[in-house]
Amino acid sequence: MAQTVSLSASPRQATGKGAARQARFHGKVPAVIYGHGRDTQALELEAKALEKALQGVEPASTIIELAVDGKTVKTLIREIQRHPIRPDIIHVDFYEIHATEKVKLKVPVHLVGNPDGVRNAGGVLDQVTREVEIEVLPENIPDRVELDVNALKIGDSLHVRDLSIPNAKILTEADLTIATVVPPRAEEVAAPSPEAATEVAEPELIRKVREGEEEEGEAGAAAEGGAPAKPEAKGAGGAAPAKAEKAEKPKGGKES
Repeated sequence: MAQTVSLSASPRQATGKGAARQARFHGKVPAVIYGHGRDTQALELEAKALEKALQGVEPASTIIELAVDGKTVKTLIREIQRHPIRPDIIHVDFYEIHATEKVKLKVPVHLVGNPDGVRNAGGVLDQVTREVEIEVLPENIPDRVELDVNALKIGDSLHVRDLSIPNAKILTEADLTIATVVPPRAEEVAAPSPEAATEVAEPELIRKVREGEEEEGEAGAAAEGGAPAKPEAKGAGGAAPAKAEKAEKPKGGKES
């Protein structure tokens, strides 16, 4: 069942940004109430009383008994606006409800338990959807919906169709995923530094052959393997080293 809290509000005569700032300066929170064909009415509440009333409850699914000018009406909070930097509430929208009329609202989904894939395989539980929309009579509004995830293994998922909400119609798409268990995330391997890459490219154990060592190596190889190979004969048997050709001077004239 939904929780119920009581609040008092006063009609707010002045409207607009300037009037709203003045109300906040004096410790008030600007608000409006609408619904059931009534004209939108501007209100203001004590900021401290509002903050205290909303502590430990789910604002979207909590019934607010709002007293205005000595008359109490049941309402739901449709929107809460907060300061972009501070946690202060700067505006509230109340929607009047009647006991005999169904209302549409969103209720939070709370996951219960520790999945098998997390306990035994190191997986990670990921909650994809955190609230669902329902249609229900005010007296049957749940403050939240619980979903057991103990049996989930890695790769398993639970969907909206797996929810059970008594006396309520679920409006959210049935195939929408609520929670899943994913494999453990692999640790990132740090890329080698440029200095390390340079060292690998030219290890210290590799040294360059100095002048004269090549001939010594060939001589050693000849001593181990037998007589040294004979040099190739010049002429027809092999090509002689190419010599640089000089440009032929033209006969009977000067060089141009």
